[in-house]
Amino acid sequence: MRKIISPVLLIAFFAIFFINKISAQQKLDSLLPIRGFCIDAPRPVGLDSFVNFINEELAPRKVNTLLVLIDYRYEFKNHPELTDSFALSNADVKKIVAACKKNNIRLIPQINLLGHQSWANKVGKLLKVYPQFDETPYIKNPEKYVWPNDDNLYCRSYCPLNPELHKILFSVIDELCDAFESTAFHGGMDEVFYIGDDKCKQCAGKNKAELFAGEVKAIHDHLAKNGKELWIWGDRLLDGKTTGLGEWEASYNETYQAIDMIPKDIMICDWHYERADKTAVYFAMKGFRVLTCPWRTPSIAVNQVNDMVSFREQSTPEMKPRFAGMMETTWSRTSYFLKGYYEDAQNTNAVVKENTAWNCFRVMFDRIDKLK
Repeated sequence: MRKIISPVLLIAFFAIFFINKISAQQKLDSLLPIRGFCIDAPRPVGLDSFVNFINEELAPRKVNTLLVLIDYRYEFKNHPELTDSFALSNADVKKIVAACKKNNIRLIPQINLLGHQSWANKVGKLLKVYPQFDETPYIKNPEKYVWPNDDNLYCRSYCPLNPELHKILFSVIDELCDAFESTAFHGGMDEVFYIGDDKCKQCAGKNKAELFAGEVKAIHDHLAKNGKELWIWGDRLLDGKTTGLGEWEASYNETYQAIDMIPKDIMICDWHYERADKTAVYFAMKGFRVLTCPWRTPSIAVNQVNDMVSFREQSTPEMKPRFAGMMETTWSRTSYFLKGYYEDAQNTNAVVKENTAWNCFRVMFDRIDKLK
């Protein structure tokens, strides 16, 4: 004789199931409020694959923040002259917006500001269209780029004191935030080697920390008028010589003093790829919310997750909320990342390249999943 399960028992079973599910989510949110993923904007031809990745890979892993590195690869209406190659249309961006809304993922666009206005021997879109904004126009891009070089040219910077600069920048920032329907904007501002150049008409002789802080504050204040947050990378706010972190993960040109000159409601994205450096504590003690951002070494990412959870658990009530969570970075074309990710996932021999961004992503979020 077949036993019939009581409706009351069924209701109780599903109630327990959903309560446990909610409890696990609440625990995860308490341990790591922000679980982020940072990736290059897809090219239009790869947009559908990217949207599928959001739905099928990011959402199940409880990623709740997506940072898209778009720069000028958007079809701007206000400044169409700044639209770069492989640009996304407004309709393209809305597909990403819809996927993120569906999965409760906060979507944030980035334009590299101040530094990173060139790469290797190619000038970026802003300085290509507006060369008058260049901090060091007298330095010529070599036909073949090498590092180090006599000009100390890593990436060009724009001059933050050019009187025509912000009118244009703020316009494209606003348009991009509207398209992405975002409540925050990431301004980059990492690895700034050129600032306060002695030959710059506006910047020569000025304090480099004050110049950096002034640009951060100008962007912050503009966004704040529209109720939006500013996010930046944290390396220029660290003293590279005293800490031994070097000139890439920290500053050799005195910009680190700007940490005491900028608004405290800026989100600091603190990246370290070779060690699990504890600089998140420094930023939190200075009053900032901070994310730890790994890249391609899974073992380091796991240590950083453990550190972030520990910082939150062992902090005062004032400090705890400043340790905001984790964000995996990728630093390659989206198509390259997705190709590596899915090839590894389909590898029946379970042989993967350990130190890759996609393996780091997988391992880091496996560790986060175990926190529940």
